[in-house]
Amino acid sequence: MRGRILLVIGFGVGYVLGAKAGRQRYEQIAGAADKVWNSPTVKKQRHEVQHFVETQAPKLVEQAKDVAGETIDKVGKRRSRGGDHTTDIARPEDVS
Repeated sequence: MRGRILLVIGFGVGYVLGAKAGRQRYEQIAGAADKVWNSPTVKKQRHEVQHFVETQAPKLVEQAKDVAGETIDKVGKRRSRGGDHTTDIARPEDVS
């Protein structure tokens, strides 16, 4: 109970202090964040990450499909050994 009261008080203090800082401080913080986001170093890193994702994502999807298929095969074999010969598990290529 004491923790909840402190949490509510903390939110209240944060709200009051934030309201006192006002729009001017918000604009100042937003401008600084924009400056960092558009700096040449950060831009370069963003483009490198984007390129990495674009080139590696298809490979990762294929690996995930392969692993899922192998897992489904293993589960199917376990089920058939247990006496239940039906394997109604959808394979990744069936879902696409």
